[in-house]
Amino acid sequence: MRNLLITGFLLALSLTGTSQELKCRVIVNSERVQISDRTVFRDMETAFTEFMNNTKWTGDQFTTQERINCNIILNLDPEQSDPMSGRYGASVQIISSRPVYNTDYETVVFNFGDKDWLFEYVTSQPLQFNENSFLNNITSLLAYYAYIVLGFDYDSFSELGGAPHFQKAWQIVTVAQQSGYPGWEQFNSIRNRYWLAENLMNSQMEPIRKASYEYHMKGLDIFQEKPDEARTNIYNGLKKIQTVNQARPRAILTISFIDTKANELSQIYSDGDLSLRRNVFNLLVNIDPTKRETFQTMVK
Repeated sequence: MRNLLITGFLLALSLTGTSQELKCRVIVNSERVQISDRTVFRDMETAFTEFMNNTKWTGDQFTTQERINCNIILNLDPEQSDPMSGRYGASVQIISSRPVYNTDYETVVFNFGDKDWLFEYVTSQPLQFNENSFLNNITSLLAYYAYIVLGFDYDSFSELGGAPHFQKAWQIVTVAQQSGYPGWEQFNSIRNRYWLAENLMNSQMEPIRKASYEYHMKGLDIFQEKPDEARTNIYNGLKKIQTVNQARPRAILTISFIDTKANELSQIYSDGDLSLRRNVFNLLVNIDPTKRETFQTMVK
């Protein structure tokens, strides 16, 4: 379904040839790690990038133009990183985007910070992954976010379309829970990989995923031709998120959505019907009061 929908965006482009699903750029920021030979970090970037981009993650056919743009930025922690032993710790930002119909604009679909990356890596280490068994933490981490990125992208093109990919991510969580590495367990943090996947698999949270479809397909993708209708549709999606937030305040999926879309929402509702803009402002501030200043432009 996702491919059928996005193909309509690309009719003006040549659709010859097929490709893998992701167009991922991995950046390893190692400035704070003290070591004379920094070859391992360049090798790490290349290996992680190739793992993400050369793995076939789904059974769907993608053209080169349909590949999903994403970035994974690792900021290595010098206190947790020891190149001599091959053990590393990092805080990581994962960002993915998709095109908006009839524009040259790409909207960020997923933007998530993960502070719990611990992994082992040595130069020229082959990266092997098996979804049914835990082989090593780095490929489990990368594969988990590959499926999360895919799921968010598919959800933006068809209602709940990302379900098979979120199921794969949940399977990785389940297998990795006994590994002892942080971020896979339900305790100690409510903002980690476990809870993100739990939210995505939880039927109580489905309205947020449906809101993503309304936001992107019924909102941004028609905005150029029907801005007022687009704003109304996005507002209807936001009301679904508000309902979820009332039942499960400050859930990770809710906050992740608002964090990702806050600035864009401020731009969308900087114009248009003032009554609607006030309603959107009140709704968003109710969900996340910390962003009141960001949303203030809606009612000025």
